[in-house]
Amino acid sequence: MECGLSIASAPPSHFPARSNYLSDCLLRMNAMRALYHPVLPSFSSSTRSPTPCRRRRLPTFSAAPRRRADRWILAAAPEAMASTQPWTAQEQEKAKEAKLWGGRFEDSVTDAVERFSESVSFDKALYKQDIMGSRAHARMLAHQGLMTVSDRDSILHGLDEIERRIEAGEFVWRMDREDVHMNIEAALTDIIGEPAKKLHTARSRNDQVVTDLRLWCREAIDKIVASIKQLQVALIKLGLSNEGLIVPGYTHLQRAQPVLLQHLLLSYVEQLERDVGRLVDCKDRMNFCPLGACALAGTGLPIDRFLTSDALGFTAPMRNSIDAVSDRDFVLEFLSANSIAAVHLSRLGEEWVLWASEEFGFLTPSDSVSTGSSIMPQKKNPDPMELVRGKSARVVGDLMTLLVLCKGLPQAYNRDLQEDKEPLFDSVKTVLGMLEVTTEFAQNITFNHARIRKVLPAGHLDATTLADYLVNKGLPFRTSHEIVGRCVALCVARNCQLSELPLDQLQGISSIFKEDVYDFLGVENSVNKFSSYGSTGSECVAEQLSFWISKLQIGQTENEKTE
Repeated sequence: MECGLSIASAPPSHFPARSNYLSDCLLRMNAMRALYHPVLPSFSSSTRSPTPCRRRRLPTFSAAPRRRADRWILAAAPEAMASTQPWTAQEQEKAKEAKLWGGRFEDSVTDAVERFSESVSFDKALYKQDIMGSRAHARMLAHQGLMTVSDRDSILHGLDEIERRIEAGEFVWRMDREDVHMNIEAALTDIIGEPAKKLHTARSRNDQVVTDLRLWCREAIDKIVASIKQLQVALIKLGLSNEGLIVPGYTHLQRAQPVLLQHLLLSYVEQLERDVGRLVDCKDRMNFCPLGACALAGTGLPIDRFLTSDALGFTAPMRNSIDAVSDRDFVLEFLSANSIAAVHLSRLGEEWVLWASEEFGFLTPSDSVSTGSSIMPQKKNPDPMELVRGKSARVVGDLMTLLVLCKGLPQAYNRDLQEDKEPLFDSVKTVLGMLEVTTEFAQNITFNHARIRKVLPAGHLDATTLADYLVNKGLPFRTSHEIVGRCVALCVARNCQLSELPLDQLQGISSIFKEDVYDFLGVENSVNKFSSYGSTGSECVAEQLSFWISKLQIGQTENEKTE
């Protein structure tokens, strides 16, 4: 065996009783140094002479070991080892607190495990929900006779004080207390003493954390829905301020048909409304209470889960205790809804980035939502919408992280699920930021009417309307499609628009064309011919706007409301 000696690697047969362990270890090492330096022996449980090992210089060791994060480290010093004594229990307690779950454990976890396992650095964001759940749980326990009213009141008072300290920035979050739950429970014990130990009756961190998470998601959904409504209002107002403006509609990024700008903006309003619907549905499905499911099997104590559920505003307790603690499908659904909303915002961002380019020139963002170039002084970049487009990747990535995390987990709680919070928190933060900046961008752009009108005729946007004209005359659509295609080819050859073709040339292609054909040609006439429900016709768009103005309660005063 090599000569390197450490507490972790030395054979158990070389160790005395635990209380004398460190001092004996140090005495052995100094004795070896004196006897065998510079050649150190390897150690054996037999009585044979030590066997030499590789040469190694050994420092003298201090009689006063120093402790770093629950790991003993021997400090180099000239003092003799004979007087070395292990730390007292009080000194160890002062350096590092025993775990609340540590009753059966003799050793503390290593530094690496401590750092790797802690979650308080991010799950402290759940402190409000954790305290809310603990209040409801304490009241239920007192109601069921599992704690006294006096203990309940002490616990409620202590929780109030902890919440005050956290919000005042006076609370010290300790990594050795692992997570938000242990930090709050241990702090409660520090404040009120023994009654705090009754709070964990009939609950586990397994049901506690998922209850906190459902409460947090519920509030987060409300914030996102409110932000979506603000963006919808901004888009409606942007449409109202550009009434009558016709823009090219694109498919395959090629000019297709003329549409009212209001109609285009309303398409995003509709998509955002479905995002709201997904979030609201998700909230309804997640609004069931896991508290009281305990670790996975429930409890034999006479608790009232319906009382706790009602106190926390849940629809009802979850029916199955294993399901209550084991699944994160409600987080997956939430992140999925966020991802779809982020993709909608990304597509809006892409369109506005294109439209702000010199090639399009359809819109100009104000200086307040633009950035410049560090080398090209003429640049004015729509960076916020580029970042909206880019950050959608983060939101989708957060969903992918959680999907992979949950795939293949055995049923009931697994520590892997600790990793659900960071992607959840990041998704919510990112989506809220995307919504905020998109709303501000919508409030600070100008559409360039003159530029749009100048380039609008290009692309024969009224071709489909001309086909509809022939259908109204009794021709099959496929025949009409072929005739209009020949008309477009003639325009391409003559470098003109359909509305510029003389009637005799149109009749040279089809005798069905009459003088009234010109009522269907040109982008303005084309837009006015759309009349189907939900189309871009002026009357249809006016109806859509009226619906959204009413639904979003957009008033003409400064005190505008949103649902």
